[in-house]
Amino acid sequence: MREARRKTREGTGRGDDEEAVYKVGDNVFADLGRPDAAELLAKAELVRGIRQLIAARGLAQAAAASLLGIAQPDVSNLHRGRLAGFSMERLYRFLNALGQDVQIVVQPKPRSRARATVRALVRAGAR
Repeated sequence: MREARRKTREGTGRGDDEEAVYKVGDNVFADLGRPDAAELLAKAELVRGIRQLIAARGLAQAAAASLLGIAQPDVSNLHRGRLAGFSMERLYRFLNALGQDVQIVVQPKPRSRARATVRALVRAGAR
């Protein structure tokens, strides 16, 4: 189970030099209190895979846009992590255009977790 975010202070003994340290979980979007945190993390993982594939091919943004069937500013938005306007299905199509199979697996959640999750896994060897 995820640890809840908790603020702690580590001081150096000089009041103004104190630095805040935060304990966080596995999902930065959940730590920020986003209600759609699981989906945002899954999208971010898919986009990371797309970016890696584009970089591995040495494609400029304009060439990547042509391959993906989108405008160059959309590729720029992907590279900057601006996920609004990109559905999971659209990201799957981009991965297909880059020669990747997309497999969706639905399985029961383990009893050790209170809630079911949405996750994306992009294999490191994807090319």
